[in-house]
Amino acid sequence: MDRRSVIKNAGLAGVLAAGVAPAVHAQAAIRWRLSSSFPKALDTIHGAADVFANSVKAMSGGKFEISVHAAGEITPPFGVVDAVQQGSIEMAHTAPYYFFGKNETFALGCSIPFGLNSRQMTAWMLEGNGLKLMREFYAQYNIINFLGGNTGAQMGGWYRKEIKTVADMKGLKMRIGGFAGRILERMGSVPQNIPGGEIYTSLEKGTIDAAEWIGPYDDQKLGFNKVAPFYYYPGWWEGGPQLDFFINQKAYDALSAENKAIVTAATAVAHTTMQAKYDAKNPGALKELVGKGTKLRAFPEAVLKEAFKQSMEVYDELNGKNADWKKIYGDYRKFQADQNLWFRFTEMSFDKFMQAQKL
Repeated sequence: MDRRSVIKNAGLAGVLAAGVAPAVHAQAAIRWRLSSSFPKALDTIHGAADVFANSVKAMSGGKFEISVHAAGEITPPFGVVDAVQQGSIEMAHTAPYYFFGKNETFALGCSIPFGLNSRQMTAWMLEGNGLKLMREFYAQYNIINFLGGNTGAQMGGWYRKEIKTVADMKGLKMRIGGFAGRILERMGSVPQNIPGGEIYTSLEKGTIDAAEWIGPYDDQKLGFNKVAPFYYYPGWWEGGPQLDFFINQKAYDALSAENKAIVTAATAVAHTTMQAKYDAKNPGALKELVGKGTKLRAFPEAVLKEAFKQSMEVYDELNGKNADWKKIYGDYRKFQADQNLWFRFTEMSFDKFMQAQKL
């Protein structure tokens, strides 16, 4: 039977009756569950998972549906890697550096202190060796990853008291996500890894002295300005943190080539949409916060220099004891050195000039 003549002469009903329906109609419906590490209230960071799921459904004509579950609904915020690895859920949306306790190398897939900015991170992943190297690493956990958004450079967090010297960091109990806690420990602080939905209560009760989350738009939603007056910048530990979609390898391998392509395309939409939302929404939120009395402060140069020094020492130590880290970190830093050379002559000089202009 000539498949083309059947389609031309019989129309869709004839195609289906002849048993030569296009592949998309022949496939069985797929239903997956996605567990997020973030609360629903954060429409930017949690919302990226919704953008992804909606894109998958639209591109598959409703044949491939993914239900999105907020942090704690089916897995704890920091339990998503175990759940995906074990196959109890098909996928998750999370910040890889949350899981540095399993292996510090997770942080390289998200953000490390004084690391790549958001554009550089995407370039390393898609045009450098980043995605290849991180996928080789995640394979140990039965996971394949896809880019899941970026917040852009973050703020340095909310503090009950001013930070004027390095000494002010000593004894500071601070909520901070991911790998940066290691650096703060060396500076005398006491890091706390608390999920986003629990930060406000901890800061309000005085369980912690300071907390960082992301930036003005999300921070205002979470109400941190009500319980801590000083808002510091920059978030030297998160120059360009990348979120990831983690998918169970077996579940991904079972997809058709068409559905794999849909997943790839949908993650790309979610990835670019997230940072666009943050870049669009943060300026207005910052104006509102300052208007309500928030006191903006830059970290003293001495604090940044000490944090940089301690970070480099930690990385050198990891190179000597973690083979996974050493393999990927070397490529990461080489890429960053080249990127910094380029940005020095273009992005940085342009931005510095424009920041001084009155618009």
